[in-house]
Amino acid sequence: MEALAEEQPMVVIKPEPEGPLALPASKPGDCPGKSSGGSPNSSHNGGRGGGVAASSAGGDGGTPKPAVPPPAAAAAAATAAPGGAAGAPAAAAEGIASQDPQTLLAVLQFLRRSNLRESEDILRREARLLEDAVGAGAQGEVDRPGAETTSALLSRVAAAGSTGPDPGPGVCSESSGPGASGAGTGNSEAASTGAASTEVAPTQVGVVAIEDQPDVSAVLSAYNQQEDPTMYEEHYSGLKHFIECSLDCHRTELSQLFYPLFVHMYLELVYNQHENEAKSFFEKFHGDQECYYQDDLRVLARLTKKEHMKGNGTIMDFRTSKFVLRISRDSYQLLKRHLQETQNNQIWNIVQEHLYIDIFDGMPRSKQQIDAMVGSLAGEAKREANKAKVFFGLLKEPEIEVPLDDEDEKGENEEGKPPKKKPKKDSMGSTSKKQDPNAPPQNRIPLPELKDSEKLDQIMNMKETRKRVRLGPDCLPSICFYTFFNAYQGLTAVDITDDSSLITGGFADSTIRVWSVTPKKLRRMKTATDLGLIDKESDDVLERIMDEKTASESKILYGHSGPVYGASFSPDRNYLLSSSEDGTVRLWSLQTFTCLVGYKGHNYPVWDTQFSPYGYYFVSGGHDRVARLWATDHYEPLRIFAGHFADVNCTRFHPNSNYVATGSADRTVRLWDVLNGNCVRIFTGHKGPIHSLAFSPNGRFLATGATDGKVLLWDIGHGLMVGELKGHTNTVYSLKFSRDGEILASGSMDNTVRLWDAIKAFEYLETDDFTTATGHINLPENSQDLLLGSYMTKSTPIIHLHFTRRNLLLAAGAYSSQ
Repeated sequence: MEALAEEQPMVVIKPEPEGPLALPASKPGDCPGKSSGGSPNSSHNGGRGGGVAASSAGGDGGTPKPAVPPPAAAAAAATAAPGGAAGAPAAAAEGIASQDPQTLLAVLQFLRRSNLRESEDILRREARLLEDAVGAGAQGEVDRPGAETTSALLSRVAAAGSTGPDPGPGVCSESSGPGASGAGTGNSEAASTGAASTEVAPTQVGVVAIEDQPDVSAVLSAYNQQEDPTMYEEHYSGLKHFIECSLDCHRTELSQLFYPLFVHMYLELVYNQHENEAKSFFEKFHGDQECYYQDDLRVLARLTKKEHMKGNGTIMDFRTSKFVLRISRDSYQLLKRHLQETQNNQIWNIVQEHLYIDIFDGMPRSKQQIDAMVGSLAGEAKREANKAKVFFGLLKEPEIEVPLDDEDEKGENEEGKPPKKKPKKDSMGSTSKKQDPNAPPQNRIPLPELKDSEKLDQIMNMKETRKRVRLGPDCLPSICFYTFFNAYQGLTAVDITDDSSLITGGFADSTIRVWSVTPKKLRRMKTATDLGLIDKESDDVLERIMDEKTASESKILYGHSGPVYGASFSPDRNYLLSSSEDGTVRLWSLQTFTCLVGYKGHNYPVWDTQFSPYGYYFVSGGHDRVARLWATDHYEPLRIFAGHFADVNCTRFHPNSNYVATGSADRTVRLWDVLNGNCVRIFTGHKGPIHSLAFSPNGRFLATGATDGKVLLWDIGHGLMVGELKGHTNTVYSLKFSRDGEILASGSMDNTVRLWDAIKAFEYLETDDFTTATGHINLPENSQDLLLGSYMTKSTPIIHLHFTRRNLLLAAGAYSSQ
């Protein structure tokens, strides 16, 4: 033991006033590099008091581990320094005996079973001295054999998945306010310094093996309690009555507690095998929850036995991640005072264990403000999650001289009149010769250099831009609709090239079809033998390498073994990406119409894939809840963006290619930094899974669409919602900004295309310091003022929208006879 004490760091437990533990490190996908601790304007409720808080010093998105339970921590202290550091057992005994003699008994039993007699004697001696000093006379309690509570405590020590004893509802960690106390004891040796676990590793606690258990039983063990199951309804009803009788301003904010408390109380009943009480509790209170939680409640209703919980990923996510609530300080103090007066320990334990209350100073939010932001699987986004700097500006365009075309020369020579002046670019326009102050450094991420063919395409693009129609409320775009008839295979994905020359469809029969929408037919490249006969120095070599015998209006690509859910053309139109239920992303050549690479990384269906605006990079997202960043010349992903709690349904690159947006079935949108993989924005507000994303051409705004039929608008720089467009009655599957950013088009399963005034939507933004700090957003009550037009198809849901370079709107979908 002497040698062991020299090798292992000493863990010391000092007596502290009872108070909550430090919060665990940031969850996967939270902004890494920031710890979850409170800020001067943000108080958080942590774990339970009276234990060792080995908190992370700034997490990096790693999965948090539970803190060390007090019995295990005390045993660790006793075994780490049995002789050389007498102060450790003394402090341990004093700290434990002052809280719970049963805990001391459990530690002594644990030491005896581990044959650590010397440590046991030291702990007994120090505890006895302490008891004599205070006249407690608990000798018989220490010496008597273990009772039922002892075995329960010992089982909790072995599990290492649960936290320490409850401090009761009297204390909450606040940055200011009455009764604020320290958050446990910091362990400088055992504390992690990066993404490390907040649990003390086995090698750091002598011979006490506290296992690193990410398994289900350890995660769910915190639901193990001895509370009377018949009291659950009474506790919940009491809190409900208190909130409903509060002032309107507090009632609206505190009503956010109903759903997470309902879920965790139901799960506790199920986990502890009180099935009848759980059923009664669910039937009595599930109707009180908000309508947008009904899908989650249907999943919850199927969990009626303890065994059901172990195989359910949604419940595991709900258990391991803290549900985030944003509440004003006045409302929080009111709640805290009520729980203190009623001694409602059970609800207070859930608040400490499973909720993250983000407290702000100022007036409580209105019902409209709260309803606009809630609805996601894990509550609202923490305010710290949206404070990282985002370079949303555009990269400087390469300078390419545009030769005058025939029409320009003609206009210059006719009657000596000067050519017409080019119309000025709007502030929403995408191209600029000057460096955008909000743009990232040009070399922040490596981007491919422009090839000669791409420079020619840029020139063509600039010429088309001169002829672009300026859109607005008085000049709406023409709409050309491509209807897929006889699509018995089931159309599941559509994409159109940037120059609007090709259109592709992915189908449920695992095929991909590519059509030419211009008179120019699709041709394959000649065979290697024929290519050797071609004069490579000729001016028309690019035409000569194509085989005219293979010319046709469409081509079919075979290779996937499941429905194709995503498709994306490369900017140079030489390649096509496709993602499928078979878990792969495939890269196809549009010169040979063959598969070049199959990228394998996802373990489940891949719902979407998207090329970067500059090519080379692409992103994919799927059922495994992560998005992956790839490069075409790497068969493994460059980045894995983990943090969503459900499927990643859609992905989009920011126009400057430095960021990736992902929309998920957990009802959140996340913005990821391509450079380091960090999550820099979390947007909540949708009430259903998100299926469409679109960045404005200037890169400042993001539009999102979901199954709730709403289109939400976000200011990326400030991390705030700035608009809510209502009108669709079904899932919004496609969004697209016009080339100059003045109009937003949305396509839905309700068979309509709607046009919205984007300039007016972004015209008056409240982005003052108070709004940014508190998230108090004020949305216009009626979004119909922004609706410019609604266009209905006969029976064709809209799957894809695309603006041509001249601002003609193209839409696509499969005719449905139902």
